[in-house]
Amino acid sequence: MLHFRVSTILKESFEATLKRPFPIFNQRSWLPTRRRRCCCFSTVSCDARLVSSRLNVLHAAPLRTAPCAAPVRLYCVKTEGAPVEPDDHVKKDGSGSEENEKRRNAGILPSLEDLLFYTVAEGQEKIPAHKFLTALKATGLRTGDPRLKECMDTLKETLKKTTDGVTLDRHLFKKCVQSNIVLLTQAFRKKFVIPDFQSFTSHIDELYENAKKLTGGQVADYIPQLAKFSPDLWAVSLCTVDGQRHTVGDTKVPFCLQSCVKPLKYAVAVNDHSTQYVHSFIGKEPSGLRFNKLFLNEDDKPHNPMVNAGAIVCTSLLKQGVSNAEKFDYVMNFLKKMAGNEYVGFSNATFQSERESGDRNFAIGYYLKEKKCFPEGTDMTSVLDLYFQLCSIEVTCESASVMAATLANGGICPITGERVLTPEAVRNTLSLMHSCGMYDFSGQFAFHVGLPAKSGVAGGILLVVPNVMGIVCWSPPLDKLGNSVRGIQFCTDLVELFNFHNYDNLRHFAKKHDPRREGGDQRQHTFGPMDYESLQQELALKAPLWKKVSPTESNQDSSTTVVYRMDKVGE
Repeated sequence: MLHFRVSTILKESFEATLKRPFPIFNQRSWLPTRRRRCCCFSTVSCDARLVSSRLNVLHAAPLRTAPCAAPVRLYCVKTEGAPVEPDDHVKKDGSGSEENEKRRNAGILPSLEDLLFYTVAEGQEKIPAHKFLTALKATGLRTGDPRLKECMDTLKETLKKTTDGVTLDRHLFKKCVQSNIVLLTQAFRKKFVIPDFQSFTSHIDELYENAKKLTGGQVADYIPQLAKFSPDLWAVSLCTVDGQRHTVGDTKVPFCLQSCVKPLKYAVAVNDHSTQYVHSFIGKEPSGLRFNKLFLNEDDKPHNPMVNAGAIVCTSLLKQGVSNAEKFDYVMNFLKKMAGNEYVGFSNATFQSERESGDRNFAIGYYLKEKKCFPEGTDMTSVLDLYFQLCSIEVTCESASVMAATLANGGICPITGERVLTPEAVRNTLSLMHSCGMYDFSGQFAFHVGLPAKSGVAGGILLVVPNVMGIVCWSPPLDKLGNSVRGIQFCTDLVELFNFHNYDNLRHFAKKHDPRREGGDQRQHTFGPMDYESLQQELALKAPLWKKVSPTESNQDSSTTVVYRMDKVGE
């Protein structure tokens, strides 16, 4: 166990400060001045992620003062184990919450809805609805996000009843946002996985434009229906594990998943059965051969589920004992849940084209049947039909990015909150995508990009940044190995700019931008400009975690920026 300590003098000073209520601020302001930034919420019950140890209020946009009916007395809330003793107004029997509610109703303690209003209003008494929606979009959330449905519905109905149909006062605004205040507060306080989303997406747009200039590659023509796509189509879409969305290019054009469906149906098979059962039929090793080779491993099994032979066997494991129609619907429902009920369709023309030109896959099927690779009683031709149907499932870049984000989020769809896949299924799927997902380019991709991915001959690349986001690139022109030329370039450039490679975060490694941190590349724990009293409050909450204070001061805008280091004392 690690032990951390703070000097006796500082500790006593911190504890004394905590037991003392904050001073009364100017009557016309519900916030302290810039020099007194450590504003605390009242003892209101809310998510620990909403009230960070830093105790500063919503800071996505500059906060402005608002009139208040009475002098404000702010109190410190207990956060994540911080030893804050209740003040006189907090009753031990729990009646303090009633007192706080009366104070909030009297305008003394601002609610989260109030804080959000003043953040967006910037000193105005009313908010134009479009201003709120624009600010919301800047955080990465969409108005069509299923989690915000109640808020958006209430907003639409409320605007119909206003005199101008455009603006909202504080009371109406609070009515609209109260149903989703937790999510909205997280968004506006930059508590999502990508805090500075606008800056991040501007980099994504630059990478998109760089890849757009490439003109090499050939559109796949061995499936006639795929050859009809224009080589100029190019799209990138991303969805973070918090549901932040960004798209650029031809992201609403439907295209078939083709081989990108292989990891998804493998995940469904493991989800329904078990790792041991699935891999009693399929191996886990890269083949080192073309994806459509008639070749098995030394145990007469397909090498992995990402090559055609393995994917055909994997198809035979889905919902055994029912008709193909039921199997297809079952997989489609899974994919729709993974996509947060966004577009997932089916191209019958591509299915027919696949079946008519599928001699190689029929040869693989008969070879697998000869080697007894299927479960007993399997109808091989029926399995191939389902295999062609699943390859012909249509998505857009936008809907597929939510599927990738569901994998990045451990099997839980970010925009619905529904668990779709087990953690075991997700872990196994990402492992095989990392080692086998990019055809004969898998080793190179793992080396240079270092992220799980799966490509398809329609031009799609499904890229997963675990615990961060899912990204889908789509451009039909392919290189000689069957991967999208622009997609490969985008993924390579992405990891050169951001520290998303699996091994970029090793200690002492060269710095790259880290979009998961506010400020991009700051690795040290840095607090913004604050005065000494605010600093005491900040450190008091962290007293159990800090060994010593090692200030590094510099004059910035007549204020002090202080950097602190947390050191181990012993084991």
